[in-house]
Amino acid sequence: MKILLGVGINGGLFGSCVSSRSKVDSSTSGISSHFEIKSTNNVSKDQPTTSNSEHNLPTLTPEDELKVASRLRKFGFNDLKMATRNFRPESLLGEGGFGCVFKGWIEENGTAPVKPGTGLTVAVKTLNHDGLQGHKEWLAEVNFLGDLGNPNLVKLIGYCIEDDQRLLVYEFLPRGSLENHLFRRSLPLPWSIRMKIALGAAKGLAFLHEEAKRPVIYRDFKTSNILLDAEYNAKLSDFGLAKDGPEGDKTHISTRVMGTYGYAAPEYVMTGHLSSKSDVYSFGVVLLEMLTGRRSMDKKRPNGEHNLVEWARPHLGERRRFYRLIDPRLEGHFSIKGAQKAAQLASRCLSRDPKARPLMSEVVDCLKPLPALKDMAGPSYYLQTVQPERAGSSPDPNRTRVGSFSRNGSQHPRTLSIPNASPRHNQFLQDSPNPNGKQ
Repeated sequence: MKILLGVGINGGLFGSCVSSRSKVDSSTSGISSHFEIKSTNNVSKDQPTTSNSEHNLPTLTPEDELKVASRLRKFGFNDLKMATRNFRPESLLGEGGFGCVFKGWIEENGTAPVKPGTGLTVAVKTLNHDGLQGHKEWLAEVNFLGDLGNPNLVKLIGYCIEDDQRLLVYEFLPRGSLENHLFRRSLPLPWSIRMKIALGAAKGLAFLHEEAKRPVIYRDFKTSNILLDAEYNAKLSDFGLAKDGPEGDKTHISTRVMGTYGYAAPEYVMTGHLSSKSDVYSFGVVLLEMLTGRRSMDKKRPNGEHNLVEWARPHLGERRRFYRLIDPRLEGHFSIKGAQKAAQLASRCLSRDPKARPLMSEVVDCLKPLPALKDMAGPSYYLQTVQPERAGSSPDPNRTRVGSFSRNGSQHPRTLSIPNASPRHNQFLQDSPNPNGKQ
């Protein structure tokens, strides 16, 4: 399941959201929910165990209603239909395993729809009717985000549960996902903003692991689930796979293995033992993506470079070689000390031994100074240090040479939620951001 607030999609996904809405009150179609990682490496649909549940979804108990009523707004389906202008295609922001996401406008402090461009802008996420599992993920979102409040978690404003309709209403985040900025834009995300986003995302995980009333394991940390506000502050979204963490003397919980291929910790994939250190590993993968500008999985790259972690691991511990990891599109505009610290931190997070990985609070402490460092390498230093090494490496078939540097072309990673999915393109084309957060 993916939340894509402020992120557009390609024609194929758009069609699956909109084609089923010739009658707005009919079932919301969409890609099925998360897929399970099998030890045999076969990817299979995570099917609900209850048959014929599509039209018999359980409702919130009175106790659950009372639990969330004080924190969340309860919307009527017709109000949300009007707020999104009848779920029209122009309001569509994106699609994930949960269903489609639409832009809407509501009263600042109420639930009534208002004229577009006025009131409070929101993102309305619908539930695709794939049975009990989809409802479980909907409930997980309500229970976790309805109970947790933090600047680095996306804010859940309210919900709708009416007959077989299940919708969630979130704050609208105008800059969309980190995935979109790293891999879809023609111009690179500046170094200082990358480090700012990494710090914000780390704070979100640290809150879940160490500061929440009960520990929470996020379980689906990846670039598409890191959303950005107007100032590039990172917020974690999509809590459909989140689990209550172990308490007391327990070190892990045992659960069915679910997540996204390329981000899941190896010990979790092998044993089903889930702990906060599983999230730390996933953070290491995302940090590596931010350093390199490469996706966690990319079959279009040369042999030996498909898996980002395995390709990068030999360079992370070598001070003279780690510069080969840095995104070439930055053209030397990165902090030398900051890049060294970030590479060392990624190496620790990606340790094969879960016990050797740092706590997320330690990760936050390591990242705090990095956005402000000014010791930029510069284009000349980068040419002298990195380009000679790259010249002798295997050619990248996806790279079109433009002067000394090139644009990265890459395919959407093979995920467990949408295997071999086509890329979702940004709906709102914007200029490349600059470090002060203005466009």
